[in-house]
Amino acid sequence: MNTLLKKPIITEKTLALANQENVYTFEVDYSATKSQVKALVEELYDVKVERVNIAVLPSKRRRVGVKRLPSLKTVQKKALVKVETGKTIELFDTSK
Repeated sequence: MNTLLKKPIITEKTLALANQENVYTFEVDYSATKSQVKALVEELYDVKVERVNIAVLPSKRRRVGVKRLPSLKTVQKKALVKVETGKTIELFDTSK
């Protein structure tokens, strides 16, 4: 079950979302559902999740290598997890 949650997405935009609206962003496995993500985040980070939104980012064409041959970047799925007010996930905390 731990393989469903791949990694946190930490960018300027996601850090601003985390600090202002208590919404944390994670890259998840393509087969992950909202209820699975909710249960896993609550278990791993000991917080109460209010809601989970999932976005599927389509594959993109890109050029790689010395010969700049075209290839496809795989499909990504990310979860936006809203945590109840007053709770935070330490990984995204920038107030220190």
